[in-house]
Amino acid sequence: MSGEWGFLSDVAVPFDGQNEFCPDLAVIPAAEVAKNLSAYAPDLIELAVEVVSPSSVRNDYEIKNKAYAARGIPHYLIFDPYKAHCVTLWNPGPEGYLGRDVIPYGQTVVVESGIGKLSVETAELPVDPGARP
Repeated sequence: MSGEWGFLSDVAVPFDGQNEFCPDLAVIPAAEVAKNLSAYAPDLIELAVEVVSPSSVRNDYEIKNKAYAARGIPHYLIFDPYKAHCVTLWNPGPEGYLGRDVIPYGQTVVVESGIGKLSVETAELPVDPGARP
């Protein structure tokens, strides 16, 4: 990833009057990150990442899938330690993402995006002891 892009973590992203999300990780232009704001527009996000927790399953897989896609966020990754996989979503539409791949932990997650190629090795990611592969 070039120096033109930076990361946000757990920073408010207001989507509309009813929804404000705080992605676990979001990639936005570095110039915007440098502003150190308390909230950022969803239109800035090139890639959003969520890590599933027991209380966030529905939010991460359903609510954010639709909200992120409806706002045109090009790529959304869901890392799920309870299912030991990563879901990559792309091609946003009004009802959710049209493209979807499920990559089991142990394999490399590769995302080709407008900011370049992103690769994440998943072999060492934490997995819940009761995870089903």
